[in-house]
Amino acid sequence: MSGTSDDQVKTITLEAFADTIVPGEKRSPDDRAIAGVSTGGGAVQSGALELLHHPATGVTAGLEFLVPMLNGHAQAYAEKHALELDDSVPAFVALDYEQRSDIVRTLTAPGHPEKDGWVLLSLFCNMAFDSAAHMSTADALAAGHPGLLAIGFAKPDADGLWRAPKYTYGKQFAQTHPDTTPSGSPA
Repeated sequence: MSGTSDDQVKTITLEAFADTIVPGEKRSPDDRAIAGVSTGGGAVQSGALELLHHPATGVTAGLEFLVPMLNGHAQAYAEKHALELDDSVPAFVALDYEQRSDIVRTLTAPGHPEKDGWVLLSLFCNMAFDSAAHMSTADALAAGHPGLLAIGFAKPDADGLWRAPKYTYGKQFAQTHPDTTPSGSPA
């Protein structure tokens, strides 16, 4: 991969991993990181890399080690299956979606010595899609966050607040306290 910086290798490898966890559609015809096995946005378009690089996750420092390990596993997989990899991209990126999935399935399987790290990485990729944990929910919805839209997350009212127009379980569980203010605060 001549001419490819360490940051580029890290980015494209993590994008390929995130896309394996929650697939999305290619951003362009020449997109190598995203396999394009799904329509709409997946983990990458939902901000998985932003979340993985957020200090609150506790995984940011470990990415420097996980990326070369993932590409090492991909290289070993290719050798085991007699696959010739395109060396213009990282090894994991050179694999197709099914091959990437085989590797992730192995790495996250019970008993795998590296399981904890790969499961944690997978969880954060899911979290970026399912909850937009790296940004405010209102901002995510305003920006058309693909995960929140896919799960049907309700948009806030015009004032930016969420209210349930009906009881969320279809019935009222308790009477409102008589000292509750119109804003919902206790008096």
